[in-house]
Amino acid sequence: MSASFNLDTIRIMLHVLAVTVWLGGQIVMLALLPVLRGANVEGLPAAAARGFQRVAWPAFILAFFTGIWNILVVDMASATSGYNAVFGIKFLLVIASGAAAFIHSRTDKPSLRGMTGALGFLAALGAFVLGYVLSFH
Repeated sequence: MSASFNLDTIRIMLHVLAVTVWLGGQIVMLALLPVLRGANVEGLPAAAARGFQRVAWPAFILAFFTGIWNILVVDMASATSGYNAVFGIKFLLVIASGAAAFIHSRTDKPSLRGMTGALGFLAALGAFVLGYVLSFH
């Protein structure tokens, strides 16, 4: 097997990096939230969330566009109906993750924040798993 550094390498690296920031950042924020709340500093969790958003949203946008780029290079003549179905579900999960995170960041209602936070994370995790499955196509 020979290794080469080309446009495909850059495309995949950028996509994986962006997904790592989007999904990995959510995992880190989940772990930090109890610590931030326990610090008893007014506004600390919200400040941390705003800091995360400054890197998370650009990562989401990069993941979205490199994902579109990824699908444009797939040989659709060899794509099976199963591949297309998995891709379609993955794309819906990506949209759901972004929409839920957007609502999560814009609401003050604790119940809606909890629901959209969980939905956004689970959708991102599902999209990640399906992306891994698609990588074997």
